Amino acid sequence: MAQSTVLYIEDNPENRLLVKRVLEAEGYKIVEADSGTDGLTKAETMRPDLILMDINLPEMDGYELTRRLKQMQHLNGVPVVAMTANVMKGDREKTLAAGCDGYIQKPIDVDHLPVQIAGFLQAKP
Repeated sequence: MAQSTVLYIEDNPENRLLVKRVLEAEGYKIVEADSGTDGLTKAETMRPDLILMDINLPEMDGYELTRRLKQMQHLNGVPVVAMTANVMKGDREKTLAAGCDGYIQKPIDVDHLPVQIAGFLQAKP
């Protein structure tokens, strides 16, 4: 199986490093973006297999960024998964309403994350 590429849009460098280490150890290629606009720019020039999206981003939040990504023809069928500390009642529904295909709450479970990612990749149309 070819190596899957994950675009990880997250402004917190510690979170990016942790997720990158966990997923690279499982054989994924990680492309990092540190803001909403950086994520949008990278998404315009690549076709990742999966996009992990923080919701609380500088410049453009994850809800708006998800809506924009979902309008890009070349990203049709690429799952966008919210990875967020927004875990209050209604937050999951809000991410799904914005177009996210899934939801992973922070703090992440490093043992379970690769299983979750594999599940989202297998569910791809």
